Amino acid sequence: MARPRWHGHGGTGTVVRIGLGLTDGTGPTKVYPEIHRGSGGAVTETPAPDRLWAEVGIDPVKVALPPVPQRQRRDDGLVGYTLRAYRPAGRITPTDAPDEVEEDPFAAEPEAAVDDLGGNEVGREPGEEHLPGTGPPAEPEEELEDLQEIAEEPEELDEEVPLFLSHRGRLLLFGSPESLVDFVRSDQPHDMRQLDEWPTVVKRIQPQDVSPSEDDTYELDLVVENLRGGHDAWDLRLLISAGEFARDAGYALRLPAVIRAMSPGSPLDDLDDTLRAAAAGGLRGMLARRRLRRFGVQQASLGWRNVINRISAAVDWHD
Repeated sequence: MARPRWHGHGGTGTVVRIGLGLTDGTGPTKVYPEIHRGSGGAVTETPAPDRLWAEVGIDPVKVALPPVPQRQRRDDGLVGYTLRAYRPAGRITPTDAPDEVEEDPFAAEPEAAVDDLGGNEVGREPGEEHLPGTGPPAEPEEELEDLQEIAEEPEELDEEVPLFLSHRGRLLLFGSPESLVDFVRSDQPHDMRQLDEWPTVVKRIQPQDVSPSEDDTYELDLVVENLRGGHDAWDLRLLISAGEFARDAGYALRLPAVIRAMSPGSPLDDLDDTLRAAAAGGLRGMLARRRLRRFGVQQASLGWRNVINRISAAVDWHD
């Protein structure tokens, strides 16, 4: 299926946006909706937070990532809030990539990674798809070359591309709505300052506005475990949703390894296409579910683990 390079939200591809709800033990803040009376006397309600985001074209996002040694464990992972917008490529300036690509602190030797999965070799079984992540990590020089290639590739100026609350290739995640709001109201530099609507966000945002919808909630901390459970346990909604966020993050943060792994025609992209077909149901969905068994469980989980580790390594946490 023909898609833009990142095929997340906009562009020429048809994308099913499926979100999952997360709970972090906090109750919802009571927000009074705005009531509208339409033709024929029908009454509709627009929640107060949605009014702000609909007006500025920005959405709050909630992401759960696997825990890292440097941070305190929260249940089974780390939950953070950020903001995301989609704009025509010609209207925004991409994030500044770091001058030097730091070594990935999550990268492991291929043999160690396979041992973690309980396997003896990386090779695929007959009929299984080969997935990325089974080879050695790219050298820093290769990463810099990839960044240059990304910067030089032409873009359709009217193609919508993702932009996060980020700075110099780092995704800014906040442990609570209150800490995100404090940052938005501050003078700290970030990539969303270039948006024409940003002054409106700064003026009006309140903690209760940071209430991501299910479509904007992503549980990346569950992906690898779910894949390891085998084909019958694969959660289609979870995996499709994770793929959407990974493409957006890879493109917006200029992460070459993630862009390569999720690019159109790659094995992980093929897996994503098959998951979407299976989720659609019908005869095509039944055939897609049969095709899913061609994908190696170890290779899928290892490839996705490397993608998530790359994203986690590009996160700046704010409490």
